[in-house]
Amino acid sequence: MRKNRIIPQLDEIPQLFHPLLTGSAVFDSSCSATAQVLRIERGQGLYLKSAAKASLAQEAAMTGYFHSKGLGPEVLEYISEDQDWLLTAAVPGDDCIASEHLDQPNRLAETLGSLLRMLHEQDHSGCPIADLSTARLSAAADCYRNRLYDEGLFPDNWGYATAEEAWAEIDRNGQYLQCDTLIHGDYCLPNIILDHWHFSGFIDLGGAGISDRHFDLFWGMWSLGFNLKTDRYLQRFLDAYGREAINEEILRLVAAIEVFS
Repeated sequence: MRKNRIIPQLDEIPQLFHPLLTGSAVFDSSCSATAQVLRIERGQGLYLKSAAKASLAQEAAMTGYFHSKGLGPEVLEYISEDQDWLLTAAVPGDDCIASEHLDQPNRLAETLGSLLRMLHEQDHSGCPIADLSTARLSAAADCYRNRLYDEGLFPDNWGYATAEEAWAEIDRNGQYLQCDTLIHGDYCLPNIILDHWHFSGFIDLGGAGISDRHFDLFWGMWSLGFNLKTDRYLQRFLDAYGREAINEEILRLVAAIEVFS
């Protein structure tokens, strides 16, 4: 999604990228306080992302992996100097918060469910990030000790009233978390690109790797509710994904993990 057109400060950008920026329309497409994303109108479009040193290495690796499967954009360059810089080709289409998608919520919910099931059925051999489940449990434990708890994240139906209640769920059932599925890691509407309702690619893959499918299911549900401003379409999303592959208890466990951040 394009935002404000800008004139980039070339002296702050590696020389390697100057020929791409010079003479091109450039838009600030950032949506995070920790990274800047520039949309470069050259050819079919490019995205140049910058963030703190070493912070984009995992995203570069996983974007390349997804691209090898036809699921994400091509990585054209990754360099790590005083900052990290990641250049990718654009994938055609618009993200799922574009009005043409939000205006058809039933179709959108079904599309997101079926695309997520497609992702989770991929062969994940050779994946660069092999165990996100252990990392997420460890991060939740660190956040619990440091009292970092986002009580506003939960949909009402998860029912955790306090950090202690959520942590008790993790302590009791964390052992049942699986690590057997290729996940996106941040399965939200802005990170799924459709071209006239045909799947084009997943983007923003810094949290991708092998983990439990229910992380993506949780964030898909959260993002649908947040962007559509109603929970009315969540059941359609889960039906399209396939109820037989969903464990409600593990989904509840993941909900507890994800509020520690």
